[in-house]
Amino acid sequence: MPSDPKRDLLRHTVATLAYRGGKAIRGAPVSFGEFAGAVRTPGQILAHVGDLLDWALAMAEGKPRWQDSKPLPWDREADRFFAGLKAFDEFLASGKPLAVPEENLFQGPIADALTHVGQIAMLRRLAQVPMKGENYFLADIKVGRVGMDQAAPAREF
Repeated sequence: MPSDPKRDLLRHTVATLAYRGGKAIRGAPVSFGEFAGAVRTPGQILAHVGDLLDWALAMAEGKPRWQDSKPLPWDREADRFFAGLKAFDEFLASGKPLAVPEENLFQGPIADALTHVGQIAMLRRLAQVPMKGENYFLADIKVGRVGMDQAAPAREF
């Protein structure tokens, strides 16, 4: 099957979400999920990201549906995040036709998920469990690498 540049870039964006999301949730204590430093807790935000990934897959498959999920415990919500990334990436890798344009998947659920990963990173600082900053330009992000196991940071600050 010939390469599709739009789909390839979308898959790279999903891998970027896995890398950045993994960094934001990895090493956070379970209690962080309940941190009440903003309107929504990190657990509620991560549950919303899981819903966004479910929605992206449903739209890609031509079965649009939305669901507001009740947050799971932090570690289970992290597992759900990576499972959602994997399911969406596998669909993109399958070559099956998309029911909606790649641009809409990017500008809707994927861009929203990236925004929320940034919120989680910010909340870590407020909760006194910060993660190290990083030069993401140098990050070893690979299409298809969407699980918890990510490359080590190339240059942290």
